[in-house]
Amino acid sequence: MIEVSDFSSSHPDAPVRRRTGLDPISAVKMPERLTATVDAWAEAHHLSRSAAICKLVELGLKIAPAAPASAHSVASDATRIEEIAVHEIKALLDPALAADERERRIRRLIDGPPEFSHERIDLPKHRA
Repeated sequence: MIEVSDFSSSHPDAPVRRRTGLDPISAVKMPERLTATVDAWAEAHHLSRSAAICKLVELGLKIAPAAPASAHSVASDATRIEEIAVHEIKALLDPALAADERERRIRRLIDGPPEFSHERIDLPKHRA
């Protein structure tokens, strides 16, 4: 029988890395109550704590909402949506209208009536 030392022979202070599996080890700090709950779940499902944590994280990720898009992509999406709306509104407006009246109507439809501007989530809020 071969004994494996906890330390390598090349340097007395260097620990030996033992392979316990192919997956990397991740330490998780959890409150005692959560650990007890995970342990109970693991026991009920005949799993080790490690396997239970993996399974619970996988289950949580399946039902979690997708990561929020970056601010840049949200801004570009909003710009693109506004461009499409302007295009559709222009197609519906009477072509005989004066250019300034067409622009006023388009802005009114895109920006909404001023009495509702405080309800808009895309506009900055002014402090009173």
